[in-house]
Amino acid sequence: MRIIQLIDSLEAGGAERMAVSYANALSKKIEFSGLIATRKQGPLVNLIEKEVAYFFLNRKSTLDIASLFRLRSYIKNNNITIVQAHSSSFFLAFLLKLVYPRVQLIWHDHYGNSEFLSKRPTRVLRILIPFFSGVLVVNHNLKDWCKQRLKIANIIFLPNFVGCENKTPSETILKGIAGKRIVCLANLRSQKNHYFLIEVAEKLKISHPDWTFHLVGKDFLDDYSREIKALIVASNLEKKVFLYGSKQDVGNIIDQASICILTSKSEGLPVSLLEYGLHKKPVIVTNVGDVSTVIQKNVNGFLVESDQIEVFYDSIVKLIANDKLQIDFGLALYKTIVENYREESVIKIYINWLQNSCK
Repeated sequence: MRIIQLIDSLEAGGAERMAVSYANALSKKIEFSGLIATRKQGPLVNLIEKEVAYFFLNRKSTLDIASLFRLRSYIKNNNITIVQAHSSSFFLAFLLKLVYPRVQLIWHDHYGNSEFLSKRPTRVLRILIPFFSGVLVVNHNLKDWCKQRLKIANIIFLPNFVGCENKTPSETILKGIAGKRIVCLANLRSQKNHYFLIEVAEKLKISHPDWTFHLVGKDFLDDYSREIKALIVASNLEKKVFLYGSKQDVGNIIDQASICILTSKSEGLPVSLLEYGLHKKPVIVTNVGDVSTVIQKNVNGFLVESDQIEVFYDSIVKLIANDKLQIDFGLALYKTIVENYREESVIKIYINWLQNSCK
């Protein structure tokens, strides 16, 4: 097999991380594994293994004909048989199919607003999906939606996975007191619901003033970002809630945490949750997307409904008060991740599916 991952950018996001993870994992299994960033590069380029063929397309617009034919030449010259298009790059993959029909297309749907699928547009997808040999989705809600709304026959659910730890140098030093840090790995997007986190932080400031929150993820410098920053100031949380932007040394950051959280109002299957588990951290997460397939309530973490701020706060307090529970949750979650969300098992199923889908 000769497979290319197609992704719009290599900024630090879940879909982008998985595009890199698939390219890296496949480089050990197949004849040729490559990755093409179509519009923008980013920090994740540093996580691409040397065995992966990387190409930056530098696409300027939706109908950039010159970039389309650069892509066609690259695919043809490297004898690529399968293009795995992640998220919104499906449209470019469709255009490629028009000018190079022999290539097989797979769409990897990472749609994050899985709690709000009823509002998702379908018109363009229904037109383009027949040009794809199969669809891969990252949670069960998406699979059901694709079957019902898009009438997709060849569809598979595969969970996100974590591979081997990268060798990114440890550069980030978190503020606050060691042993009293709470980390949240989530880009500054509305679906990640940092408003929820700030309300929890206000409560914890009163009961446990030494504890601090550390928010790591891309800052898009948009209205949402400005609102979150203004709210931190208005709530007098400047010394309790810290923003770091996008960082590459994720493992190092998680290792500095005592508790890890997600406060999202919608998710697919968050890669950050898998990374928390890989580092044996106790977690408190909202019950959205496929999070409940990873977290067994009160067994390997606390699972809280996305509107229950008081329950979320109480769960943090319980962990703070019980060091043994922190250790037990961390070890139990690690066991879950190793047994169900590691690279080897997911890639094996993926390759078997491709062999049947792209004949």
